[in-house]
Amino acid sequence: MLTAAIVKALQIYGITIVISLLVALLIKVLVAATARLERAALSDVPTGTVCPVGYGIPEDDVAALSAGIFVALGPHRILHISPTRHGWASGARAAQHSHPPRAR
Repeated sequence: MLTAAIVKALQIYGITIVISLLVALLIKVLVAATARLERAALSDVPTGTVCPVGYGIPEDDVAALSAGIFVALGPHRILHISPTRHGWASGARAAQHSHPPRAR
């Protein structure tokens, strides 16, 4: 009886090892395939003219934001950068605070 339980446990342990090796192999293949696709996609990044920068926004800030977006999301274009408008959102935000926000 004890021998049958040990044999059954070893069988289950062996099946677990085989399945985990197959899953690890599948993950390795998927990582290699996606890395190859990403390399192919990065070579197709379009280059063009820089969009005009809005009044009062330093060009260094636009360059830093563009670089951050490119690193985080990939090749995207920033279409518009401007100061936020004060409206209902700032009033709602102010209502949630225990003290009034500072004027800028």
